[in-house]
Amino acid sequence: MAKGRVVLLPIPTAGHIMSMLELAKLLHRYDFSVTVLVAPVPALPVDDCIATVAASGLDIDFCHLQPVDLPKDFDGPEDFISAYMEEQKHLIKSVFHYLLRSGDAPLSALIVNFFATGAIDVAADLDVPCYVYFASNAAFLALMLYLPTLEKKFNQEFEEMEEEVRVPGVCPIPPISMPSPFLRKKSGRYTCFVHHGRRYSELKGIVINTFVDLEPATLRALKDGLCAPGRRTPPVYPVGPLIAGEDGEKNRQHECVVWLDGQPARSVVFLCFGSRGCFNAVQVGEIAAGLERSGSRFLWALRVESEEAFGIPNREDARLKEVLPEGFLERTKARGMVWPSWAPQAGILAHRAVGGFVTHCGWNSCLESLQCGVPLLGWPLHAEQHSNAVVMAEEMGVALQLKVERANDNFVKAEELERGVRTLMGESEEGRRVRAKAEETMAAAKKAREEGGSSFVNMQALAEELLLSSVQ
Repeated sequence: MAKGRVVLLPIPTAGHIMSMLELAKLLHRYDFSVTVLVAPVPALPVDDCIATVAASGLDIDFCHLQPVDLPKDFDGPEDFISAYMEEQKHLIKSVFHYLLRSGDAPLSALIVNFFATGAIDVAADLDVPCYVYFASNAAFLALMLYLPTLEKKFNQEFEEMEEEVRVPGVCPIPPISMPSPFLRKKSGRYTCFVHHGRRYSELKGIVINTFVDLEPATLRALKDGLCAPGRRTPPVYPVGPLIAGEDGEKNRQHECVVWLDGQPARSVVFLCFGSRGCFNAVQVGEIAAGLERSGSRFLWALRVESEEAFGIPNREDARLKEVLPEGFLERTKARGMVWPSWAPQAGILAHRAVGGFVTHCGWNSCLESLQCGVPLLGWPLHAEQHSNAVVMAEEMGVALQLKVERANDNFVKAEELERGVRTLMGESEEGRRVRAKAEETMAAAKKAREEGGSSFVNMQALAEELLLSSVQ
């Protein structure tokens, strides 16, 4: 019989739900039954994300919540999804009543995405411990908790400031590199982050997808309560990296991987920009020119812009001859491949031929790269990716940064991409340094998950706490 049942509430976007499903698998290994609540959003399908886990035979159930009315007044994806998850509270409560009546296993906890703090009220009403699963890094958590303090220190908008933003335990962040939702303090996007951060003081704990050796100073500052002065900081459990494993046989047959099989070791730079990363025709032309002039071998997963849904850009498979400069594919066919659709990122990063990763700096992608010892070239686009890029370069030492024209839709010129790729893949001192640090970080990530490692110990502590707090 299971030790207890843990209920997980992710938000219905690919990156967030995939990360929380890895937590579900980890909880299952500690003999907990898991129920995942799936909140449907028509334009944000997540069926592919859960199908593999649902078919795995693990004791992980999926409960699809009924649709609710979609928010109509929002500034961006963050306040849209926050308002949408708030509307799910009565449905979540009904599920909990059902689980309590079924009695197959005691309820151990509700673990929610960091945009779903409204569910804290549901857990409190039923006396069920509530945790947040924080799918980003400790630096972003510290920054989020410190926002009320920064508000008191600075009256102007962050992008108007000249001095760097300083948060306990985090390297200085240039104002222009603050997360996108923080740039306008009167926006709904900013307000929702302040709101969620304040509610974290009510939590039983925060489970976070990082590990101690990756962010020691930040995790220490969080533990000491320095990032939320005057407020309670709950215990923080760094249990990462939680990354989906590659689908070995399927990946090996993928056309991108077959092409990589014919390339020398660590010779290819891989370009991929996440589930929201897409570019217009002008930017595509600049990327093509930069790659061609760099002389490097490359694999480029290219998606192009389409209409937005709820403030989130959609992507379409690229029609290569329509979007790429004339003759580009022919001129670069001996050393490059452009893939016009989804690519198996985890399998590609794990391939021996890949030596660098041009990335949007989404946290899942960063961890996948570091788990494989692949250094990064940061091209941030959305959310907290700009601050991620700074932390990865300046604090962790595993990345280089591109000069991004943030006011111009994060535009990068061809010559800047050429410079970045040459530096990352070549024999410069900077390139050698980040490659060595990425290899070192790969070893640290492996050690953290092994028996006796920091993430292993933290997960054991969390499992023991969940067992003690189970509700019949």
